[in-house]
Amino acid sequence: MVLLYDPTATRQAEPEKSGVKLASLAGKVVGFIDNAKPNFNHLVDDLAELLVANYGVQQVIKSRKGSASVPAPEEIVRELVDQCDVVIAGSGD
Repeated sequence: MVLLYDPTATRQAEPEKSGVKLASLAGKVVGFIDNAKPNFNHLVDDLAELLVANYGVQQVIKSRKGSASVPAPEEIVRELVDQCDVVIAGSGD
């Protein structure tokens, strides 16, 4: 007998703008969900600086999960959906 575990997390919220493609990042708000792995915070700081300087992003909002092994809490997802034009979930190491 083989016991198989599915490591994928369940989806907490359905995408509200699935498939929407932005023509430009200029003037947009970009959100990042840090999955709490080492070094992602350094990467996202550099990415935020580049997005603002090179692509005209108006604001970058960063949120951090408690652990890489759990989904982002609903309140973090809701805040980012309400405030951001695009959200990027990241990983470090």
